[in-house]
Amino acid sequence: MRFGAGCGVLKPPINSRSSDSTDRHKQKKTISEPMKQILQNLRTGQTEMIDVPSPSPRQGHLLIQTSASLISAGTERMLLEFGRANLLDKARQQPDKVRQVLDKVRTDGLIPTLEAVRSKLDQPLALGYCNVGAVFDTPESLPAGAYIFKKGERVASNGSHAEYVCAPANLCARIPDGVTDEEAAFTVIGAIGLQGIRLAGPTLGESFVVTGLGLIGLLAVQLLRAHGCRVLGIDYDSGKLQLARRFGAETVDLSRGEDPIAVSEAFSRGRGVDGIIITAATKSSEPVHQAALMCRKRGRIVLVGVTGLELSRDDFYKKELSFQVSCSYGPGRYDPEYEEKGHDYPVGYVRWTEQRNFEAVLDMMASGALDVKPLISHRFPIEEAERAYEVLAGKEPYLGIILNYASDGPARQDADIDASPDEARRTARTVRLAGDSPPRDAQPGMPVVGFIGSGNYAGRVLMPSFKKTGAALRSVVSSGGVSAVHFGKKFGFEEASTEAAGVINDDGITTVVIATRHNSHARYVCDALRAGKNVFVEKPLCLTLEELAEIEATHPALHGSGASPLLMVGFNRRFAPQVQKMKGLLEAVREPKSFIMTVNAGNIPADHWTQNADVGGGRIIGEACHFIDLLRFLAGEAITEYDAVYLGKIGLRDNATLTLRFADGSVGVVHYLAAGHKSFPKERLEVFCAGRVLQLDNFRKLKGYGWPGFDKMSLWRQDKGQVACAAAFVGALRAGKPCPIPFEEIIEVSRVTIELEKCG
Repeated sequence: MRFGAGCGVLKPPINSRSSDSTDRHKQKKTISEPMKQILQNLRTGQTEMIDVPSPSPRQGHLLIQTSASLISAGTERMLLEFGRANLLDKARQQPDKVRQVLDKVRTDGLIPTLEAVRSKLDQPLALGYCNVGAVFDTPESLPAGAYIFKKGERVASNGSHAEYVCAPANLCARIPDGVTDEEAAFTVIGAIGLQGIRLAGPTLGESFVVTGLGLIGLLAVQLLRAHGCRVLGIDYDSGKLQLARRFGAETVDLSRGEDPIAVSEAFSRGRGVDGIIITAATKSSEPVHQAALMCRKRGRIVLVGVTGLELSRDDFYKKELSFQVSCSYGPGRYDPEYEEKGHDYPVGYVRWTEQRNFEAVLDMMASGALDVKPLISHRFPIEEAERAYEVLAGKEPYLGIILNYASDGPARQDADIDASPDEARRTARTVRLAGDSPPRDAQPGMPVVGFIGSGNYAGRVLMPSFKKTGAALRSVVSSGGVSAVHFGKKFGFEEASTEAAGVINDDGITTVVIATRHNSHARYVCDALRAGKNVFVEKPLCLTLEELAEIEATHPALHGSGASPLLMVGFNRRFAPQVQKMKGLLEAVREPKSFIMTVNAGNIPADHWTQNADVGGGRIIGEACHFIDLLRFLAGEAITEYDAVYLGKIGLRDNATLTLRFADGSVGVVHYLAAGHKSFPKERLEVFCAGRVLQLDNFRKLKGYGWPGFDKMSLWRQDKGQVACAAAFVGALRAGKPCPIPFEEIIEVSRVTIELEKCG
């Protein structure tokens, strides 16, 4: 395990307002002390504490300055072990992922698949989900009836191990007086145990078994005792068994060969126990099998931990047992409406949500019914986090490992917070990176690029494509800062940031690449154009006709004022080498053509952000625009008529047949289908004209039938034109030429796509 030394930035005190008098770029940004965050690389297992920009406040989220966090012994150790495993062992642990990889190899080829896998595994994972701190900044708005927090208040959240975290307001709970920060750090894992207990529905006087006495198990023991239940704890560790007895449980010591079935029989007075909470972490299905044997008829079993699930029907059939898997902290988990947008569930219908479970745990700590102090085995300052993870990975006994953070920052000084109109400026939202090369002034005519957005596609495709062009990579922005630092270092950016406005307002940046979620594209495009920047935006250009009208109004106005920034959408397919070949062949044909585009788009869950009309725009706007643009390019004529027929259930518009008619009489059909099998190639294009046929199979094989002098064009690896697309854009900027995709075509394709999504 190795911890990085950081970015080599001079670090003024956290309360100071830092300014760079030598700033070459005339930025209105504060580059001061970066924050520390603990990350893990899943490919190598390497755990690092690195310097990252402080996260920017997000709507519905609290910005929290951390005072303490708890290392989740079970989850984080499991991640460490997974990361350190070789690729074969990783594959054995994720057979479903292996099948997906094999399908991708068959359709896309070996090299692109390996690159995608390596890129995914190479991205850092933020560790931790048990955070305590003081509210540093609050959201501008929350839904009506939302829980309101004040600056300076102590809160527990599911934030990571970082000096500052941005946590959804519905995943935060105010800490009562009398509960210390270290105690409050157990709130989240306490809620995990509490949710499992709620599902089991214990009543006064019932007998329960807790299998696995780690942190959650020992908390579950206390919570069940608070419900008035008799508790039997099972584990191999004598120290944990001793703590369980301290909390009022009877125990079974598996290390001494004690029989849990026999002990539970006596414990339940021969009736069988009423319920079992399984908090163990094992690949074996034995805990579930034992639970079935220990239960009374119609007993309840709740799985809170991670075990094998090879269930015996006979075990459950004879007793009519109930078995349920508990979902994390409680109702609301993984619901974006609750977690991200802040829409609470009505208390009359959902009494216990994630947040209310947090509050219940904290209330029990305040009353003394829940005692977590004996669970703390180690304490480390955040600067010594290396030692904490050495304990986690070693053989030294441990239980609750607390990381403590500096307590003299601005969030501790309530008066200072109230007095300052711009307290967020005291955190560093931009940090210098030790890139592949030192910061440099751009060569004459060389675009200086800032990236807004650093997700998987941006880091795997767009950034390396722009780097190959020779463009000067200045700034990269992400909302949390982690991916910005990771990809910024990887591709040699000068700085990483969490402030998009800093990129747009930086006089030294000439070109902005936008690779954020789709609902932010139009806003960033217009802001960048008004700032006089050239813009490359990943598809789609926008989501609504109103946004399109604003872009149309913004762009020509700049031309009229003498400025001429270029605007280009990442319609890369038209730049693919095989498509360029098709274009050259088709230009000689003077009669109408028939285009048949089949897209095996694959299934995406209905709750994914791309399916959300307000965020992703749906899959027609979000992805099918690629293929509308491709046919528009090959036809070389304006789209005059269009229509769409949608298949499947109403509301999920990801199975469609789109029909396009062009000015020269050509007709194009796009079959965009999510209902196919993933082993089938994703994209196939066929063109019929003049007694000839062109067939493009997944951007790997192009065949010609009846074309004089052309038979086929095969590539050793798939090429969808991403590199050529970036090169064409940067080349136009350097040469002072028009945009490779005419502005009128971009607007036309965007308008048609938006209208098609409304059809049917």
